[in-house]
Order: sequence, then C-alpha cells, then structure tokens
Amino acid sequence: MNAFLAAMQILLACIVGYYFYTQLRNQTSGKNAIHAGSEKELAKLKAMRAIKLTTPLCEKMRPDAISGIVGQDDALKALKALLCGPNPQHVLLYGPPGVGKTTAARVILKEAAANSFSPFKPDAKFIEADATIMRFDERSIADPLIGSVHDPIYQGAGAFGPAGIPLPKPGAVTKAHGGILFIDEIGELHPMQMNKLLKVLEDRKVMLESAYYSAEDKNIPAHIHDVFKNGLPADFRLVGATTRQPEEISAAIRSRCAEVFFEPLKDNALMQIISDAAKKLDMPTEAGAERLICDYAQNGRDAVGILQTAASLAIVENRHTITKADVLWVAQSGRCCAKIRKKTGFGARIGCVNGLAVDSLGRGSLLDIEASATKALRSKGGLTVTGAVEEESFERGGKRLSRVGTARASVENVLTVMKNITQLNPFSYDIHVNFPGGMPVDGPSAGIAVFAAVYSAITGIPVDNTIAMTGEISIMGDVRAVGGIESKIQAAADADVSKVYIPSVNLAHRTGKADINVIGISNISELIASELVSKKAAGGLAPAVYDGYDIITATPPGNSAGGSGSCQTHE
Repeated sequence: MNAFLAAMQILLACIVGYYFYTQLRNQTSGKNAIHAGSEKELAKLKAMRAIKLTTPLCEKMRPDAISGIVGQDDALKALKALLCGPNPQHVLLYGPPGVGKTTAARVILKEAAANSFSPFKPDAKFIEADATIMRFDERSIADPLIGSVHDPIYQGAGAFGPAGIPLPKPGAVTKAHGGILFIDEIGELHPMQMNKLLKVLEDRKVMLESAYYSAEDKNIPAHIHDVFKNGLPADFRLVGATTRQPEEISAAIRSRCAEVFFEPLKDNALMQIISDAAKKLDMPTEAGAERLICDYAQNGRDAVGILQTAASLAIVENRHTITKADVLWVAQSGRCCAKIRKKTGFGARIGCVNGLAVDSLGRGSLLDIEASATKALRSKGGLTVTGAVEEESFERGGKRLSRVGTARASVENVLTVMKNITQLNPFSYDIHVNFPGGMPVDGPSAGIAVFAAVYSAITGIPVDNTIAMTGEISIMGDVRAVGGIESKIQAAADADVSKVYIPSVNLAHRTGKADINVIGISNISELIASELVSKKAAGGLAPAVYDGYDIITATPPGNSAGGSGSCQTHE
C-alpha cells in the first residue's frame, strides 16, 4: 500500500512538473514568437523610414522667424503686443486660408520665450490641434482636447485596469501647460467641447471624475489621488484661428480673447513669396511668369503650388526655365480664376460712379455703379435694380438661414432723399441702377455712391471718375458710418483713385495708412456741394447749392429727358 501511494505521488509530481514545463516552454516560445514578430515589424518600419520623398516646396517656404512672414505687418504687431509682453492674452485670429495664421502663432511663441519679462519659458510648448478632426466621446471615455479618465472596465486602462484603478489621461489643454494651445478652425469646435474649454480657461486646470475613484482607497497611487483632488494643470494661452467671420464665432469665447485680423495678401507680398520660392527651387523664370502667377494666386499657398507645378511641368519636358505658358497651363488646368484689378479711367462720366465695397474676407474693392434716368411717359416712373444680391443663404450655428438683400431698399431710400432735398423728382423718371462686373452687392454702404450716380443721370452732369465714395444715407439725408473703411480706402488707393468721400464719423477712426486724400461728409448736401462734378466737363453747368438742407437747383442740360446714363467720358 505504501509503495502504491509513493508511486501515485511520483506520478502526480511528474504530471505537475510536465504541466509547468509545458507552460514555461509555451511562454518562452510565445515570447520568442512575439520577439520575432516585433523584429520583423521593426525591420519594416526601418525600411519605410528609409524611403523619403522630396520635401514639399510649401514646407520649405514655411518661415521660422517673424521676419519671414510677409504682408501681415499689422497682424504681427498686434500678436507681439498680445503675446510677447509680461501678461499674454488669449487670441482669436481671423483671415482667409494661406496667409500665415498658423506660422505666425508658432514663431510668436519663440519671440515671446526669448523675452526675459515673458512668463513663457524657453521650453514652452506649442501644441497644435484641429477642431475639424478633434473627436470626443460624449460619455467622457475619450476627449483629446480636455482630457479623460480610462476606467478599469474600458480599454486603455493599462496595468491599472486589473487593480481596479481609474487612469487619468491628459488632453491637449494639459499638454500645452505653460505654453500655447493653437486650435485651427476653432469655429468648428463642438459646442460641448467649447463649453468645457471655456471652463478650463477660467480655472486654468482640468477637474476629472470617475465612479471608480475613491479617496479612501489606499491601493490608488498618490499621483492619481492628487489628480482627482487638485485637477490636471492647464495654464496656457489659447490661440484660435478661423476663416469664419467674427459674428459666426461663439460670443463666450470672443469675450475672453483679443481679436487679430489677417488681411488677404496683396500683390507685393505675393510677389515676394513667389520670388523666394523660385530661389528655393533654384530654377529661373521667364520675364513676366512670376507676375502671371500673382494674377492667379489667391494666397501664398496658391502661389507656391502654381510655381511648383509649373516647375515640374518644365522639368518633365526637359526644360530648365519656367515660362508664362507653363503658368497659364497650370492655371487653366486647375480652373484658377485671374484676379480683376480695377483701375479708374480719366475724365468725368454721366451716371457712373466709383463705389467701394468689402467682401466676406475683408478685402476692399472698387465697385462700378451705373444709373440711367429717362423721363417717364406716365405719371410715375419705374425703378429697376440689377447686379445686386436679392437673397442669400448661409449656415450659422448648425442651421441654414436665408435673408433678403437690402440693395433695392437702399436705392429707394436714395430716391426719397433726393426728392426731399432737391427740386428734382426722381419718381417721375424711369430709373435703372446697375452694379456691373458680376460682384454681388448688398447692404446700404453704397448709399452716397448710388445717390451721386442717379443725380448725375437725371441732371446730365458728369461725375469725376478719379474719386470714389462710400457711406449710408438716412432718410433725412445724413451720411452714416459704414464698416471695412480701411480696406475700402486701400482698394481706392490701389485703383489710382485721387480722392475718397467717407462718413465723417469714420474719418475720426482712420489709421491713415493709405496715401490718398480722404474727405469726411456728414450729409448728402456736402457731397453735392463738393467737387463731385466737373464744371468744365459739364460745359460750365453746375448745381446752385444752398446752405444746409435748402433746395438745390439742378436743370438737366439739353432736353428734359436727363442723362443717358451711358457712362460717356467727357475729356
């Protein structure tokens, strides 16, 4: 019996030993397999990393210092004032794509960190995020912006999961602690994330919660206790960039940020970018080719892209010079539209006035306004307005909205003002007001220009074509302030306009950068009394103007049909 028990014990010991031996061998072979698989994947990664394409020209052209950013002097000055001082602020950057918003934010941090009085340290981090791809889980399982907690039951808890310990995961706001958090297209940020971000900006820390956390649990490491008790640090400066308009951005975030506006790049800035890019390519260009690229490029990224494609085309065809033909082919194949650069003519024209407009990107432009007036055959004339926006649709706050244009209402307002302060009765004429050139027009800021065009068309008195004007007219004849005044004045200067009439209210707030004669007016009588019309061109005829709002006498030259509005030029 004893021998039998001894045999059974030996057998059992052999079975147990064999089991552990098998497990150990399997673990060893498993480790060997994992190691072999890892070595194979590492070899693949090394082989992939050994394959490198050429660096894109846009990447080569990315400035690493403020001096390398062109065409944004005002924006850079504002950024330096906001971020390089002893008390840096949160900032929102507005502007079209490809004008240097991201690059400016990055190099400004370097500039700030170099100042001894700046709170940014030399090792301050620049964390970049894109609101359009920043996914998050509404259950707070994952949030790359604010941070989250990986509870033990979820993947990602790592070694803490089996121990039942929740694991805090820092987000971009914590990674940017002590530096700058740059959020591109911040206007696309989800409202829930925006609200969380606002809370972080106020508290400068992130508080996390978890149902699996207990302050009395001694198994939880001290650093995790500290995170749940005191939060994750998030003391940074926010720089948000957007291509949207300010009114489309959350008022709550705007109230916490200073706002900086980047302008569309002008021709001189684009030409500098194109010239520098051509030098980087080390490839000569035909005379006029760089100027042709500037004609088609809307921003710096466009300019570099067109140049690089044209250079590639020349190389493929075994040529060593970028020609104008190459640029034209790239522009046409890419459906690029050439920019229209309006210039004023010379002399005075009947019924034609240079108005001023500004688009959604803040770019000013010269706006043709034409008017024709013909004595009506019936008791009351008609009004036709063409070239203006009748209705437009847009998205805001996730909703699609539409609004009716106000251009026609502005013209009707002009006719009422004209009847009230002159002896002219515009309602006895068939009047046609046109905004040619394919540029949509909306809003009342063209009021005084429309008034001048209709007044000229009715009286037959030509309007000097070397002047431009902008301003809203009230029904009492007052000229009221309008927006985008600096962009409009700059557009007038670029178009060789000699004189610009603007509301007197706007005149007090000018920066005076554009080298042009700017005159402020407070009511429409001042406009008519000015050098608006050319006495010489009108054959010595000019309206007799009285002080204030007294009657202004104007007798159309020739017959009573008034001006033809055909934009005749009187030399």
